[in-house]
Amino acid sequence: MANIKSAMKRAKTNEIARMRNKAVRTNLKTVEKQFKAVISEGDAARAQDAFNTAAKRLDQAVAKHVIHKNAASRKKSQLAKALNKVTA
Repeated sequence: MANIKSAMKRAKTNEIARMRNKAVRTNLKTVEKQFKAVISEGDAARAQDAFNTAAKRLDQAVAKHVIHKNAASRKKSQLAKALNKVTA
């Protein structure tokens, strides 16, 4: 453990950020699983809602600097591709 006051504060801040990032990443995985479950059912309307939710959560993660914007863009593209297969 750090002995210097600023280093102790940094360690505490880093732990808080780590927990937040973990929660956001976990939520992203959950939303993606829910989207894939709806896709497997084949319901186009529910799939569109699930896609919108997933895209929103990805954008929020980018805003919080949890994931890179290109990673979010790539993931949204993959989800949109899956959505298009169901709606077509």
